[in-house]
Amino acid sequence: MRVMVIVKANKQSEAGILPKQNLLAEMGKFNEELVKAGVLLAADGLQPSSKGKRVRFSGDKRMVIDGPFAETKELIAGYWLWQVRSMEEAVEWVKRCPCPHEGEGEVEIRQVFEAEDFSSTPELKRRLERMRAEVAAKKR
Repeated sequence: MRVMVIVKANKQSEAGILPKQNLLAEMGKFNEELVKAGVLLAADGLQPSSKGKRVRFSGDKRMVIDGPFAETKELIAGYWLWQVRSMEEAVEWVKRCPCPHEGEGEVEIRQVFEAEDFSSTPELKRRLERMRAEVAAKKR
């Protein structure tokens, strides 16, 4: 199963303050462990919401909202995408992770839907598999 591991933002990450070098080094070591274990699929930090946009949908209308966004505790500072055997394995990896922020931090784990979760017809399943293959081929 794939999971997205979401690092919640805090005041420092929203202010654009980068983690200290020792935390970056600890995270680097942790990421190397994930790679060696065959767990890590992707990982990135995100710029503060002040550099972001939201698009609100209302029927066929679209409204663009410029950041920053008020609720820091609901924002994302970074993420990993992992391939694990179970949610329990993901939790065990997160428990080994350095705290992503100085002091306190919060990480959320969410299972990713797979193509077969949406594949109500064989045609839809083939289309989703073909799109995934195209994306994977472009990464090479």
